[in-house]
Amino acid sequence: MLLSKLAIVDSTLREGEQFFKSNFSTGDKVEIARALDQFGVEYIEVTSPTVSPQSYQDCKNLAQLGLQAKVITHIRCHIEDAKIALDTGVDGINLFMGTSKLLRQFGHGKSIDEIIDIATEVITFIHQQNPQIELRFSTEDSFRSSLSDLLRVYLAINKLGIVNRFGVADTVGIATPHQVYQLIQEMRQCFSEDIEFHGHNDTGCAIANSFAAFEAGVTHIDTSVLGIGERNGITPLSGLIARLYTLDPETLNRKYSLSYLQKLNQLVAEKIGLSIPFDHCIVGEAAFNHKAGVHTKAIINNSRTYEAIDPNDFDLNRSILINHKLTGKNSIAHRAHQLGLNLETFQIQAITQTIKTLADREKVTLENVDEILFSYHKNIG
Repeated sequence: MLLSKLAIVDSTLREGEQFFKSNFSTGDKVEIARALDQFGVEYIEVTSPTVSPQSYQDCKNLAQLGLQAKVITHIRCHIEDAKIALDTGVDGINLFMGTSKLLRQFGHGKSIDEIIDIATEVITFIHQQNPQIELRFSTEDSFRSSLSDLLRVYLAINKLGIVNRFGVADTVGIATPHQVYQLIQEMRQCFSEDIEFHGHNDTGCAIANSFAAFEAGVTHIDTSVLGIGERNGITPLSGLIARLYTLDPETLNRKYSLSYLQKLNQLVAEKIGLSIPFDHCIVGEAAFNHKAGVHTKAIINNSRTYEAIDPNDFDLNRSILINHKLTGKNSIAHRAHQLGLNLETFQIQAITQTIKTLADREKVTLENVDEILFSYHKNIG
């Protein structure tokens, strides 16, 4: 799969609404939708208009914003849901229905044959009402469904010649990258339509699973800003961008406004009342901080030694930390140069040891380091 052909289906305004801390107002949704559009995602998936009267109005309003991104909604495979979704004027409708034994027994209670019949009826109805609307049909809990059941459903619906793409959902985050790769490859051998992957992060594999799906040939990947969603959420947008960046930064820069990624994450974090996790890919506070002496020496010489991602592409800066016992002479010399101080090698070595000794006893600040540097320089003069 070519990166240039991949589309991001961002679900912050659908899956993200299911996050336990989320309660987006209408204004929040408009602001987030515009921010997602500015970043450049190809699709913005919003909550089903059947959820509540306000959800219906919000869906309708978002569809009329005139965004570059396609606004799509996610509904149950029901005729009545379809009628309401069609009335909102969205660009696309994402249908889903559970296919695992658990969901068939304890969810909707339908057999595989019944699922096929219902999906056929609803998909046909939507297409008759609006032949231009983009349609996706997804099996829910795909990785706890049998392969034979999945293929029966997909192939039966594919014969209609109506659906634009098929969805695969790791609904409880149980899949491994190898399982994801295998299933997508099986599907690719059966039909040429687009395939979308939706991966939950219950076992911490959402980014890896999404990337495996991409390698196997999916055309669409679901994300949310900060990874928010039901339980532990889904593939975080920043995480997917980080993973794809290492493949082809030039193409990614052409596709998306990478410098806007930080602002987008800050906006959503503010709306849900949480901080961006320190270890979040690219936008987390720790992302471009370098501390150990061996690391800082190499980074000063060539940033690519310990950075697979260039912070400049995201309008971010790296930090070389020197106020600690792990500091090295090269980073201290670098700081002296930044301050315009001309110190000899033996002086830099002495300063480094002074800082290490001090850091063993107490917390050292950058101001402390600068004071020591100026002190040595003053003594020289």
